[in-house]
Amino acid sequence: MRRREILAGAALFGLPAAGAGAEGGPLPDPALLERDPESYWKRIRDEQFLLPDWRAFMNNGSLGITPRPVLKAVTDYLSQAAALVNDDYPRWGYETLDDERAELAAFAGCAKDELALTHNATEAMSVIANGIDLKAGDEVLITDQEHPSGREPWLLRQARYGIQVRVVKIPLPPKDSAQLADLLISAIGPRTRVLSFSGILTTTGLIMPVRAICDAARAKGVVSVVDGAHMNGQIPLRLADLGCDYFAGSPHKWLFAPAGCGLLYGRQEMLERLWPTIVTAAWSDQKLKAARFMRIGTNNRAVVEGLMAGLRFLKALGPERVYGRVHQLARMVFERARGQSDLELLTPGDDRLYGGLVTFRMKPELFRAFHALCAKKRIWITAGERMRVATHIHTRPRDIDLFFQTLDQARRGST
Repeated sequence: MRRREILAGAALFGLPAAGAGAEGGPLPDPALLERDPESYWKRIRDEQFLLPDWRAFMNNGSLGITPRPVLKAVTDYLSQAAALVNDDYPRWGYETLDDERAELAAFAGCAKDELALTHNATEAMSVIANGIDLKAGDEVLITDQEHPSGREPWLLRQARYGIQVRVVKIPLPPKDSAQLADLLISAIGPRTRVLSFSGILTTTGLIMPVRAICDAARAKGVVSVVDGAHMNGQIPLRLADLGCDYFAGSPHKWLFAPAGCGLLYGRQEMLERLWPTIVTAAWSDQKLKAARFMRIGTNNRAVVEGLMAGLRFLKALGPERVYGRVHQLARMVFERARGQSDLELLTPGDDRLYGGLVTFRMKPELFRAFHALCAKKRIWITAGERMRVATHIHTRPRDIDLFFQTLDQARRGST
């Protein structure tokens, strides 16, 4: 296809031509945010993301959208690697990436040597679940609201090695944080060796009282594991303040990173107790600390460059501004859903217990009609009767309006 045809096709669908304004340009003056917040965030979407005007994206909790500076960092590195203009190997999988981990650790609130890069939270959870010494009959506690990636690694060990996985039921919605902490802490029994739970539930967006749970687990001699796939970039977070022994993160959701980026954290005194799962030379070198979990063979370094660009994009915007906007939009969704008799809200009314995820349940016939209309109107949602709406800074208030207008249309069509 000739360049002229490519440009014409991009224009037809409202997409920017490749390479056109790839960096996104400078961020708007923060004074605009004070004067006219909606104009500020509209400019962020229009200038910093490739999302076309016709797309209403409501599923950031599954896979975040890559902003222009991140896309440019990835493609620039791929081009440089292909040209071999740098003297270093264009890869990761053998390198410790100390500078990158130090910058990430400073943001995440931990020591550099406690942080390793993985491909996603699933990989990190698998490393943790397979790396903790457990014997047949030892018990692992999980909740009934875990993502498959936070559940299945433990079930694999149960099937293969005879550990026991016990599930604690989480009320939806809960009364308060104290109820959640009490449920998990009181479930710890004499055979419990590990307590593994999500910091933010993928099903409802509920923020768990992580510190209270982890402190109680440690007091009882139980290892605490936090699936934090939804935490980095959605809410303020310092890993050292969570009190957990291990943590798995997924910055491609809320931290603007490209797909293929994950984080593995272990408290320094716990790292020596964790066995690696994928290994090459130096996997047993304890002096490497968390970096020995990055000894996994040749991988695509470009995604690491994208991860760092995503972190810097967030810092340039201002993390608190981002967290505030994410939550403001989620509150809009919650308030619109509240009081609608055919929607059962599963997210608690206390807005301190959620960040950017709001979930409600609807009847199957309504969902089918609604889902079909969303596909026609280019509204990207999750599939299922349990509807999870995940907002980020590229979400527009008019996207939320369109979502609920479409729901009203589905009601009229399904009655």
